[in-house]
Amino acid sequence: MVLLLFVDLDPDLAALRPLGGFFVLRTLRSAAGDTEAARIKELSSLGKAYKKDTSDVYRDVLTFRVGLVADRLRTREPRVAASIAQQGLAARLWSVTLGCAVRYGRLPDLDPRLLRWDAGAGAPDDLWLTEVRALPGGAGPDTLADAVVGGHLEPLAAALRDRYGVAAGLLWGNAGSALAGAGRELERWALAGGRTEAVGRTRALVDALFAHPLLSTTGVRTGPAYRRRSCCLYYRVPGGGVCGDCCFTQPPCSSAGAPSG
Repeated sequence: MVLLLFVDLDPDLAALRPLGGFFVLRTLRSAAGDTEAARIKELSSLGKAYKKDTSDVYRDVLTFRVGLVADRLRTREPRVAASIAQQGLAARLWSVTLGCAVRYGRLPDLDPRLLRWDAGAGAPDDLWLTEVRALPGGAGPDTLADAVVGGHLEPLAAALRDRYGVAAGLLWGNAGSALAGAGRELERWALAGGRTEAVGRTRALVDALFAHPLLSTTGVRTGPAYRRRSCCLYYRVPGGGVCGDCCFTQPPCSSAGAPSG
């Protein structure tokens, strides 16, 4: 069981800022004037991004994002770009939720319809929350799993499998890798400041989240260290290699093909 203190969410979610860029979740209140606020309101929501309508590539922000990642990585394989794009977004979602859980003991409503996504921005993914309202019942692992896995990662995975044929195991491996990475970064911040209580909260939450059926088989954990059972395909990017938590110790031969995850 994870016991957390409850602190009211501030309108700017300012307590997330010291944690680093992946943890920051900007709000309309933090927009620099009316012009930026209007621009944010015009951005597509993540709810629209997960839909399967690809009739207009210029309005389909998920397809646009994958294409942008492909261009930046100089890869001609959409499946590779889709994998990297998904992992980046998963890292942001896990970071925000863990950060709120540890700093506030509460979680804002992260309904995909409330989150705006600037798909043309760089990394980390640029996310804006249009309304800050706390979910009832604190920020235990079930609440976090419902918000991230059920609310975002499942519909995102379905869209990427449908459009790009990315294997489910690979995508959930990405999600596990992103969760482990977010936990390590949050724990590092807590240790650096002597916040032993925050270290314990972080570890307990990450442990509980990895018990989720869709995450429990994604890799092997030893403390904060994580070795995944799949590969994100980064080795197929020109000049790329294997990541620190990859199932491979060295890039496989291109002729061998990519693992299915």
